[in-house]
Amino acid sequence: MDANIYRRGGVNVFPLHLYHNNLGKSDAKITNFDPKIYAQIKKSVPDVTPETLFDYIYAVLYSPSYRKRYAEFLKSDFPRIPYPSDPQTFHALAEKGAALRGLHLMESAVLDKPITTYPVDGNHEVIKPRYEGGKVWINVTQHFGNVPEIAWNFYIGGYQPAQKWLKDRKGRKLTIDDIRHWQRIIVALTETGRIMQEIDSIDFLPKSAGKQKINYEK
Repeated sequence: MDANIYRRGGVNVFPLHLYHNNLGKSDAKITNFDPKIYAQIKKSVPDVTPETLFDYIYAVLYSPSYRKRYAEFLKSDFPRIPYPSDPQTFHALAEKGAALRGLHLMESAVLDKPITTYPVDGNHEVIKPRYEGGKVWINVTQHFGNVPEIAWNFYIGGYQPAQKWLKDRKGRKLTIDDIRHWQRIIVALTETGRIMQEIDSIDFLPKSAGKQKINYEK
């Protein structure tokens, strides 16, 4: 969540678990799913857990086909998620969602295998970032090499993270940790694009609009 939850009240927060002080027992954890919906899903997927259901939902929301089909609805309402039809499809999607979650929390081991280079030494000052032929120039002499165009132009929400991160540091000199972090971002964005295509190869969308769906805000 961002600061607007406190300043403007314009952000919705859906935690996976709630913690209550219950009869003197502090930090009693309750799963934040509607019990009836969760029980219904458990009939189709007996080994479902709150975490795997979260990952399933996360994968669905990153499906390009899902976003395209429901684009108009997503502009005005909370997402609605198809009920899992069988354990195989559920776990295939949950696996992809877990991989995305690890990338977006910057926890995945994949992030420690950079795909970009930073070959030229200098003062490391970010002057005017620009993309040209697989290179992202931060100043006249220094650049990151082997940057996939998909990562440079990738949108998450209304932002292009690879570009925004550098632009926010205009006039600053990158440290070694900064350089490594940006390279991790590029891996995360590139892998996200790849996994999104893999999600779309899984047949999970309902054949008709009338099929029952999970209401995401529940």
